[in-house]
Amino acid sequence: MKIDVLTLFPAMFAGPLDESIIMRARKSGLLDLKIHNLRDWTHDRHKTVDDRPFGGGPGMLLKPEPIFEAVEQLSRPETKVILLSPAGRKFDQAMARQLAAETDLLLITGHYEGFDERVREALADEELSIGDYVLTNGALPAMVVIDAVTRLLPGVLGDDESSREESFSGGLLEYPQYTRPAEFRGLRVPDVLVSGNHAEIEKWRRDQARLKTQAQRPDLLA
Repeated sequence: MKIDVLTLFPAMFAGPLDESIIMRARKSGLLDLKIHNLRDWTHDRHKTVDDRPFGGGPGMLLKPEPIFEAVEQLSRPETKVILLSPAGRKFDQAMARQLAAETDLLLITGHYEGFDERVREALADEELSIGDYVLTNGALPAMVVIDAVTRLLPGVLGDDESSREESFSGGLLEYPQYTRPAEFRGLRVPDVLVSGNHAEIEKWRRDQARLKTQAQRPDLLA
């Protein structure tokens, strides 16, 4: 998969995307990730990317010119262009799976008071938010999307079954899990898990996943 990121803060991506699973995916060639500075598509000596909104109001908006030029240069016919902003659809595991099926993503990170509306109208295929709160800019949301999507790419986790057994993958939170020792400080692993009865273990896991979801995220069962 190819992912390009358009941002005002490319240095923010250096640490998180150079570690762990994403680093391995990049080194193995499963992920082609490039971070681009939006200011590289400006033409004035101050590298201006923002301006005041028409009609007045607080804050500044990202100008359309550098974003249009960047998208036109970076995108291909198969590229899916995504805006990261608080106004977008809430990103979830189902959406991560949809994006993992794409071959080419271009993530545009917001800043200031957001984008000139013509960017949404003419360029964006999708607008995503990672939650109902406001962050300083869209760099962190872009990293979240990259991480969630990358780990779903075939071969990235080594065992693709891992991603199918996680929370949200089946619409529920993941069931409780235990490892050795079977008893620790008086706390025992449930007997069914050490019984060797695989049918009963699967039933226990399904039941526990539903109970956990009902207790902690009942909205997922609605």
